[in-house]
Amino acid sequence: MSLTTLSAEARRAKLRWRCRRGMRELDIVLEHFLSEDFDALSETEQANFERLLDQTDPDLVHWLTGQSNAPDADLAQLVKRLSQILSNE
Repeated sequence: MSLTTLSAEARRAKLRWRCRRGMRELDIVLEHFLSEDFDALSETEQANFERLLDQTDPDLVHWLTGQSNAPDADLAQLVKRLSQILSNE
């Protein structure tokens, strides 16, 4: 079942769970983004955030710290927004 077919509350709960990565820095950034920015995203951007959550922790860390680039422009745009949160924490 796609997260887009769930109720808004159930979708948010599933996304919140997926934001808990086991790495404190990732947890903080992803959960902050979900609570503060997710609702303002377009449906396409929300789907891209879900796709971002499918990535491995090492990839996310490398992208967020600038050690490597996200594989496509949509993910790169989200990584840029998330990196700004990381730099403010």
